Amino acid sequence: MTISDGRQSRRLSEVLITLGGVTATAANPSPPAVLLDAGALTRCRRRIHLDHDPSAAGVPQALPDPSLEQRRADAAAHRDELAARLGAVLDGWARVPAGSTAERVAATAAAIERRAPYVWGAVLPSDGAGRGGAELLVRLPGGGYVPLVVVRHRVTDPGTGAVTSPLLAPHPDRALPDPTRKVRSQPRDLLRLAHLHRLLRAAGWAPPEGARHADLAGVIGLDADAVVWHDLRSGHWPGGRSTLAEYEARFADRTAVALAAATGAPALAAPSRVNECRHCPWWPTCESELRRTDDVSLVVRGETAVALREVGVQTVEQLAGLDPAAEPPIPFPAQPYPDVVALARAWRKDLSVVRRVPRVPVLRADIEVDVDMESFGESGAYLWGALLTHPGGARPGDEPDGYRAFATWDPVPTLDEARSFAAFWGWLSAVRARAAASGRTFAAYCYNEQAENRWLLGSAQRFAGMPGIPPIAEVEAFIADPCWVDLFAVVNEWFLCAHGKGLKRIAPAAGFGWHDAEASGENSMRWYRDAVGMDGAPPDTVQRDRLLEYNADDVAATHAVRVWMTSPAIDEVPLAADL
Repeated sequence: MTISDGRQSRRLSEVLITLGGVTATAANPSPPAVLLDAGALTRCRRRIHLDHDPSAAGVPQALPDPSLEQRRADAAAHRDELAARLGAVLDGWARVPAGSTAERVAATAAAIERRAPYVWGAVLPSDGAGRGGAELLVRLPGGGYVPLVVVRHRVTDPGTGAVTSPLLAPHPDRALPDPTRKVRSQPRDLLRLAHLHRLLRAAGWAPPEGARHADLAGVIGLDADAVVWHDLRSGHWPGGRSTLAEYEARFADRTAVALAAATGAPALAAPSRVNECRHCPWWPTCESELRRTDDVSLVVRGETAVALREVGVQTVEQLAGLDPAAEPPIPFPAQPYPDVVALARAWRKDLSVVRRVPRVPVLRADIEVDVDMESFGESGAYLWGALLTHPGGARPGDEPDGYRAFATWDPVPTLDEARSFAAFWGWLSAVRARAAASGRTFAAYCYNEQAENRWLLGSAQRFAGMPGIPPIAEVEAFIADPCWVDLFAVVNEWFLCAHGKGLKRIAPAAGFGWHDAEASGENSMRWYRDAVGMDGAPPDTVQRDRLLEYNADDVAATHAVRVWMTSPAIDEVPLAADL
């Protein structure tokens, strides 16, 4: 199939029916329609299949991801805030009211009919294959509208090359090259804009082809300090393809997958483990099938699994049977080929961890503190937990060993975070100072420092100048100090982990178990909502206690992992070279 650069020279739906292996006949005059939104363009193809497969109804699905639910709520609040700011200053502002899809499409059409300069909350008519809406439609002087979307992630970085207009002048006529910003790659935003561009053209609401700015589309990001404008015909995709060309190819492919699923035709997408699986509602179904077939993606995911299948390595057993000393069958850019084979062998033996070296180097100290932070999405860090121990022996004047919690139970974001963070930082600094004054060594530990470092720095920045808040430079110095140890990095360097490297996967190998059978980061989000009464119910103190126990177990788990790695018990973990 040849796909034109955004020009619909023939009825796309007819092409897509052919791609899906579904042909209209006298017995089947109208194959079942599938309507895709822009999100389908970046989702896993197997998920598209399952979303449209009638036989998949009732199969096991994962529970909703509370972090995803919170991100959606935060994004909605971000959009509402932008709507209020823009609506207060823009002349000719029209806002589509809440209602059914049909009602919102009609209200959008009415605003466009009266040539409103700006239409907020637009829902576009389906063209028979796609559906969608834009946060804002902007009318051009020569007629027709271009789309603008509002997202809650960053869309630029410091640099040059972006084309922007002022936030309160969201019009391509005001767009100029920006000497302070460069575009941050966000494929999902570009594909959504191309989707809206197509729907506007199908509805007859787009500018005339060839008109000035007809192929521009805008994005307002998390910082909400400018509008970034994209030329959808610009060739910056692989192979020099434009956004519109990339969109048409993806839309055709995803629609073919959906049509095949909806009609019972041979599936065009098979299960394969990718990054998206971690948060996909269909993962239990796919995991069961992958395990049944011993699929190679259980060990190596994404494009690496695809490449292995192409050379005949379909299963974990086949991968485990390869000679790690021979020439690899494909390039392995992410990790050494012998490690990949060892991982497959560990998977076959149901070993969660194997050692890469006989002795695991881990920094130990006279005084040790394990740290774990709990945050609620992007909203704030509500709990800093710390476990104090004295491996070198306690001295008079030392604080007793044990767990400390520094928490706020005001729903985040809240200024009370400053108090709890300051209390945590003050306590940690005092322990470090006591160690230094007594000539003893000190070390603090976390598991995957990315989260802790982010909120250490973020808290110092947000609450700068408030009582007890350290200067940013002081926090940066702590993060850079060798005494701040990321145990995840240690595990990543010295172990091969066939079932994942998360703390919940590694700590059981060290003999540690959580008191709460439902302990997980996802569940802690649900508990937090109840603990602070986020959904309108009174705050639940039982859930607060549950969160404190969960956090206490997390720091105890990092302590257990460290002790295990530096004890004779580590010799019981198989060496990769011996598999």
